[in-house]
Amino acid sequence: MEYVIIGFLWLSILLYLVLGGADFGAGIIELFSRGDNRHRTRKTAYKAIGPIWEANHMWLIIAVVILFVGFPLIYSTMSIYLHIPLVVMLLGITARGTAFVFRNYDAVVDDMQVVYNRIYLYSSFITPLFLGIIAGTAISGRINPDANRFFEAYVFVWLNWFSVAIGLFTVALCGFLASIYLIGEAVDDFDRQIFTRKAVKWNVVAVGCGALVFTAAWVDDIPLIKWVLGNRVGLTAVLAASVSLIILWISVRKGHSMLPRILAGFQASMILLAVSYVHFPDFLIMKNGQHLSLFKHQAPDATMTALGWALIIGSIFILPSLYYLYYSFQKDGFVEDAEH
Repeated sequence: MEYVIIGFLWLSILLYLVLGGADFGAGIIELFSRGDNRHRTRKTAYKAIGPIWEANHMWLIIAVVILFVGFPLIYSTMSIYLHIPLVVMLLGITARGTAFVFRNYDAVVDDMQVVYNRIYLYSSFITPLFLGIIAGTAISGRINPDANRFFEAYVFVWLNWFSVAIGLFTVALCGFLASIYLIGEAVDDFDRQIFTRKAVKWNVVAVGCGALVFTAAWVDDIPLIKWVLGNRVGLTAVLAASVSLIILWISVRKGHSMLPRILAGFQASMILLAVSYVHFPDFLIMKNGQHLSLFKHQAPDATMTALGWALIIGSIFILPSLYYLYYSFQKDGFVEDAEH
């Protein structure tokens, strides 16, 4: 049953990165757009994510519940030593959701729309930034249970070059995912060209941020190259992601919409696999040499069995309903009708 639970955990993290990342990315690419370009980006993004944006957080909730119930030591350790970036991320999610609702559905249109819009855009950037910082800290080996000073224990563990670089890479990846997704939502060739150019830009930014991650790892003495390329799985994942990127751009040039989305999600999964495989089953790497493992630091068997069956039974009911939700709001004319 532990493998079932770990599978759900990995899948929920991946889906939040892909689906939630594209959601955050819609705000990110709007943040870095100007003039009429920003207006067209906002209109297309609203049509794409407006009906289902809140459903994406389900994957984060599932991951948190799995850690809380099935791996309480890992959950408590992260909650203690990473409480600052966790709070910032959660505040960003809350602020972004609130601002999205009021800027699009507020009955009164006034100067507050400007405030709502800024909150939405900046929180769309801040949230994935700190999500990446948390992920980078988990594998950086900087969490120090023996620290007796506040900044050493709770600030410098995540405020470092490597973790921040991972955060910036996550932001760039979200922008790329959103751009690829919105290419298929464009209503005409002009908009399609706009989002294609955005996708190219964010692809370049993601590559640059990826190089920054490896540079920061070298500066912080983290053997990231060995982790990613020092085993067959990691090397295969990197090669697969590289080949799929070439196929993605060929399919974009041919005017396809669904295949680029699938390939972009596949690339995100390969990146996650390349980084996580070498550490499995370790989830947190500590500075004192201790690793918190998904096998060694789990809840009692009875709890794991109940959690596993809850996830299996819950997925039987939730996944078909979620698919129908996406399907319903992708039907032509549904969003337009809902707006009137």
